[in-house]
This record gives sequence, C-alpha cells and structure tokens, in this order.
Amino acid sequence: MMGMGGGDCPFAFNFDEATFKPGDVVSYRVTGSLDGMPFVGTLIEVHDDHVILLPDPNDNTVRYRGTRESRPVVAESEI
Repeated sequence: MMGMGGGDCPFAFNFDEATFKPGDVVSYRVTGSLDGMPFVGTLIEVHDDHVILLPDPNDNTVRYRGTRESRPVVAESEI
C-alpha cells in the first residue's frame, strides 16, 4: 500500500494477536481462490481461539469468523 497514491498507508494495523481488542484494524487473509490477497477489517469480537471481523464499515450485517493470529485467516466459505 505504500507508494500507492503518493502517500503512506491510511491504516494502522494491530499485528499482535495477544493484544487484540474490539475496534482494532487488522489485515486478514482468505483461503482458497483469494489466497494471497490482503484484506482489511475491524475486530468486533475477540475470543481465545478466534475473532469476528467486520469487513465493511458501511455494512455491519456482514461479519466473518477468523483465526486468532497476527493476520487472521478467514475461510473462503465465509465470504
């Protein structure tokens, strides 16, 4: 994202899963055909073994379950 549009990345990511809390912005990955593509979401729930992400700040009805790791992984079937 750096270098795109002539400025710094507009997101401040939390990559430390030990400190995840609701409201944190994270970079997450998706399995399957979307593997390797970076996505941005906001954590709305943090559990011991998973997180719930809000992928679109304009639509709070869409939520994805992801793994709890520095860059959560969401199954393609969730998308």
